[in-house]
Amino acid sequence: MSVNANSSFEKEVEDQTAQLAEQFGMKVYTDISNLVLSKERYQQVPYSFAKKHTLLPIEEKDGIVIIAVADPLHLAPLEELRFLLNCEVEAVYAPQEKILAAIHDCYNTEHGAASQLIADMGGQAESSRSDDDIEVFDLLDNSTRQSPVIQLLNLILSEAIQQGASDIHFEPLENSLRVRYRIDGVLQNRHMPAQEYQNQLLTRVKVMAKLDIAEHRLPQDGRIKLRMGRREVDFRVSTVPVAGGERIVLRILDKGNVLLGFDKIGMLPEVLKIFKKLVTLPEGIVLVTGPTGSGKTTTLYSAIYEMTNDTINIMTIEDPVEYNLKGIAQIGVHHKIKLDFATGLRHILRQDPDVIMVGEIRDKETAEIAIQAALTGHLVLSTLHTNDAPSAITRLVDMGIEPYLLSSCIVGVLAQRLVRCICPHCKETYQPSEGELKSLGMDPAKDSTQEFYYGKGCAHCYQTGFKGRQGIYELMPVNNAINKQIVQSPDAIEMRKIALKEGMISLLGHGAEMVKAGKTTVAEVLRVARGIEEQE
Repeated sequence: MSVNANSSFEKEVEDQTAQLAEQFGMKVYTDISNLVLSKERYQQVPYSFAKKHTLLPIEEKDGIVIIAVADPLHLAPLEELRFLLNCEVEAVYAPQEKILAAIHDCYNTEHGAASQLIADMGGQAESSRSDDDIEVFDLLDNSTRQSPVIQLLNLILSEAIQQGASDIHFEPLENSLRVRYRIDGVLQNRHMPAQEYQNQLLTRVKVMAKLDIAEHRLPQDGRIKLRMGRREVDFRVSTVPVAGGERIVLRILDKGNVLLGFDKIGMLPEVLKIFKKLVTLPEGIVLVTGPTGSGKTTTLYSAIYEMTNDTINIMTIEDPVEYNLKGIAQIGVHHKIKLDFATGLRHILRQDPDVIMVGEIRDKETAEIAIQAALTGHLVLSTLHTNDAPSAITRLVDMGIEPYLLSSCIVGVLAQRLVRCICPHCKETYQPSEGELKSLGMDPAKDSTQEFYYGKGCAHCYQTGFKGRQGIYELMPVNNAINKQIVQSPDAIEMRKIALKEGMISLLGHGAEMVKAGKTTVAEVLRVARGIEEQE
């Protein structure tokens, strides 16, 4: 059944249910988003109860609480609500999707709840519990049967998701446990639970990730899959033994925050036009380079997202598979069974692929198979860790790949970084120094009338002055001039000079455009593109 057919069927069922509710004399509410009671009132109804029965208090009139229900035939829970709310209740009908969305919004944790719970704990250590007592709960489930430590961890996880963090760090210190969130690429201190809660919090994380809680001497890796209302979020867990205990880092893989598509990644129009052309070629290698956390995988996913259709076979080999893409065959690297990039890529070639994405080219063997795939009529997309686009060629030569092979199969290299955007709520004008402007390739005299902005810091951006990130890009198409230089001498500096002469917009150039547009600051561009200015 098609998506449209499913939608039509669901709409028909919803209309019939609304008609049934009217026959029973119930009022029908099509929108309840602005009708939810005060926090103190609706929180008298446990989250688990509201979700299980798909109902929610939305209004109070003359001492009667109005309850939105999704099933006009299932009114037994209303009797229990009378006792919970200690008043009379009246049922009205609302669509199931509207009620579930309202439940998610109402019970979503507020900023500062984790800090408040730490304060409420008052430094008193909780009595030890057996491992069998620890269960994985919905993050929004704050039922009383949960211990304070479990509630605290749930609050920390949900708070990090709401604030758009990419990682959560649990770091044992001498007298406490430090909790930090990485937001927009920068670590920020958040909480300092007392030391007596350290082992319980970290053990809770290890149990949820199905790790060995008795092993404290060796690093471990695991994965957690949690719910936050109707939203599912994956966490990649890594533990390492350090002085003072175990350090745990959780990478948040929130599909709801991933925006795929060329219109979402922030390329300049002239760069995007060339990149689109490169990723639609029938064969060749397109490389995306940059340090860890620069958005390389998102760029490749966006390319795959744009080219996905029923006429081509797209396959990937990744370490690990972070986000599942519909209609794409994705293979995860598994070192314990000796499934690495080279082995996976070798077997992918036997699956009649049109487009292959390799998570990263780390060694000569993987590079050679990728080149073989490109030379035999496949488009290969992959990543490398280099500072700029020309350095990718040099890196492959250093791995032992012959320059003539690279000139034959590489069609383009894209380097990228992520720069933080100025918070729109505290944006103010300022004047950067002449040295900063020159470092960005701007002329202080020529740009004297240009207005520059920075973020002063406010509650919306947690006093950082930045909110969100956008990519800056440097695309080097491998044309005849670059090919000639690769064969003669694969020197990154010479290739960079040729590429700039041929019209390549550098990382700093794109950063300067963002600064002029008032999207970021000079200092932020120089922070993420450090070292590039010395080459230009």
